[in-house]
Amino acid sequence: MNTAKSDLGSPPAQGQVVVVDHPLVKHKLTQMRRKERSTEGFRRLVKELAQLLCYEITRDLPVTLEPIETPLCPMDAPVIEGKKIVLVGILRAGLGLVDGMLEILPSARVGHIGLYRDHDTLEAVHYYVKLPDLTDRDVVLLDPMLATGNTAVAAVKMVLDRNPRSVKFVCMVAAPEGIAALHAAFPQIPIYTAAVDSHLNEKGYIVPGLGDAGDRIFGTR
Repeated sequence: MNTAKSDLGSPPAQGQVVVVDHPLVKHKLTQMRRKERSTEGFRRLVKELAQLLCYEITRDLPVTLEPIETPLCPMDAPVIEGKKIVLVGILRAGLGLVDGMLEILPSARVGHIGLYRDHDTLEAVHYYVKLPDLTDRDVVLLDPMLATGNTAVAAVKMVLDRNPRSVKFVCMVAAPEGIAALHAAFPQIPIYTAAVDSHLNEKGYIVPGLGDAGDRIFGTR
């Protein structure tokens, strides 16, 4: 596994995992891990962490110069080049990350992919997809947890079939098993995460993890 910290200024290499190693990211993730954290508090922290991750995942977006006028003079100023970015939330837990990133990228387009993990087989079951035109766009796939990797692999395949310019997978916590599964299927997809945890337990949950992110965001069990 090719793991890098978040001070990269160039696009991630094939098979790379970018751990966003910032003190604020570490602190907020710790607050989320606490089992006594309320639903309201957990949801707020997901949004805040998404905003911090958004800064890192957009670091390598290409820019071009555009003529503008400031109150003092004309100038050529940098703007993001190309079509608007697309945020794709993997339902339902990915919605929490989408909300946070839209605070930073309010003009982004948004897509949704509905997948859930069968608790017996741990395989991904697809039930919904609604995506904007992804042709030649930079796509950010969002799911709080990368556990077995089955859901991530299914979502990446759906996105790649629609000819995007680039795809990044973003999560809050990843397991080594999930990283291995995603990169075995799609080694070209960089993974951005706040932490790589120890392992999966017998039920496919990340350890130490933070529990079921969807349940904790929406207050369900």
